[in-house]
Amino acid sequence: MNTAAVHSVLCVDDEAHILSALRRALRAPDLQVHTANSGAEALALLAKTPVDLVISDMRMPEMDGAALLEQVQLAHPDTVRVLLTGQADHRDTIAAINRGSLYRYLQKPWDDAELKQVVRQGLERRELEQERRRLLALTQTQNEQLRENTALLAQRVAERTADLGRAHEELKRTYMTSIQVFSSLMELRGGWLVGHSRRVADVAWRIGKAMGCSDADLQTLLIASLLHDIGLIALPDTLLRKPVGRFNEAEMQQYRQHPVEGEHSLLALDSMQASAALIRAHHERFDGQGFPDGRRGAEIPMGARIIAVADTFDDLQSGALVEARATAAEARTLIQRARGVQLDPEVVDVFLHITAPAPPPPPTWRLVGTADLEAGMVLSADLLSPRGHLMLTAGQALSERLIQRIREFESRNPEPLLLQVRCRPGEIA
Repeated sequence: MNTAAVHSVLCVDDEAHILSALRRALRAPDLQVHTANSGAEALALLAKTPVDLVISDMRMPEMDGAALLEQVQLAHPDTVRVLLTGQADHRDTIAAINRGSLYRYLQKPWDDAELKQVVRQGLERRELEQERRRLLALTQTQNEQLRENTALLAQRVAERTADLGRAHEELKRTYMTSIQVFSSLMELRGGWLVGHSRRVADVAWRIGKAMGCSDADLQTLLIASLLHDIGLIALPDTLLRKPVGRFNEAEMQQYRQHPVEGEHSLLALDSMQASAALIRAHHERFDGQGFPDGRRGAEIPMGARIIAVADTFDDLQSGALVEARATAAEARTLIQRARGVQLDPEVVDVFLHITAPAPPPPPTWRLVGTADLEAGMVLSADLLSPRGHLMLTAGQALSERLIQRIREFESRNPEPLLLQVRCRPGEIA
C-alpha cells in the first residue's frame, strides 16, 4: 500500500467508548478516522464524504450492522466493509456476509494488531481493485484505440494500394502507349509498313489467347509483335518501297539482319529482353531454313512462331513479299500450304480456326406463292402489282380475308404472285 496516501475509515457503533477504542487503535498519520453512532448517521456522512473503509458493529438499534453494510454495498460498492460481532452473533454474521458482500468480520473483543492488519489489508485490496479497474479501463481504451488505428491503417493501406494500383495501371498504359507510338513511327517510312505492325500484333494476340498463353506471355507477345520490324529502321526508303521478292543478293543480306538489329536496339532495356528474343527469332522457319540463326521446330520460341504466322498473313496481303497482293482467303490457303514447312503446324491450325470465315447468317425471309399463304404471315418486303403499283407494304400481317383478296387479284391476272414473307423461328427459307 502507498503509505503516502491518506485513507479514510468510518467506525460505526452506538456505544461511545467502543468508538473511542476504535479511534485509538487506528490512530496513524495516513488514516483519517470518522465515527458515527448509528446507521442513519453513517449513511448521511457517506453521502457527503468519501470513505475507503467502514467498520460497523453488528448490534445497533433501529439499523443493525448487517443492514447498514448492505446499504453501503448498494450505494458505495467500492467501499471496503468490515463487521464487528459478538460471540452470539455467528448466524447473523453469516447472513450479513452474504447480504453485504463483506470483506472481513472481527469478533469482540478485538485484538488491536489484528484490527490494524485487517484495515491495512482491506485498504490495500481496495487500492489493488481500483488499480485493476484503472488498468482494465486503460486496456479497453487502448484496445479501442488500437482497433481504430488498425482500421485507419487498413483504410490507408487500401487507399495506398489503390493509388499504387492506379499508378501501376497508368504506368502500364503509358508504357504500352510509348511502344505503340514508337511502332507508329515505323509506319512513317510508308509503303507496306503502314499499319503492318498493328495488324500483326492483333492477329498474334488472338492466336496467343486461343492457345492459352499466360497474361505475361501475351504482354511479351504483344510488345514483340508491335516492334518486330524495328530493325528495318536502318534500311533505306528505296529498299522498303519494293517487295522482298525483288531484293537483289546485297539487299537481301541487309534485310536478313533486321531481326538482329531489332534485338540489339532493345539491349539496354531489361523489361524488353523477353520480347527482344522473339523479335530476333520471328523469321526463323519451322524446317530450319530461316534466319538469322537457322533454328528449327521447338528451338524457336513459341512467341516467335506465332508472330511468324501473323506476319506472313499480313505480308501476303500488303504486298511486302510480292507485288501481287493476296486476298485474306488466298493468304489463308498459302499459310495452310506452309504448315509444317515454314510455319509451326500447331500455330497454323489455331490461326486457321480463329480466322475461318463466319458462316452467313440464316435468311430472314422466303418467297411464298398465294396457295401457300397462311394467316399470321408477315410481309418482309412491299408487294407490288405486275405493273409496279404498291399493293401491300412490308410489315403487313396477313389475315384470312386479306389472303382471299390476294388470291382473287391473282386469278384476274395472267402472272402468278410471289410474296416475300418473314421466316418464323426454326423455319427454313
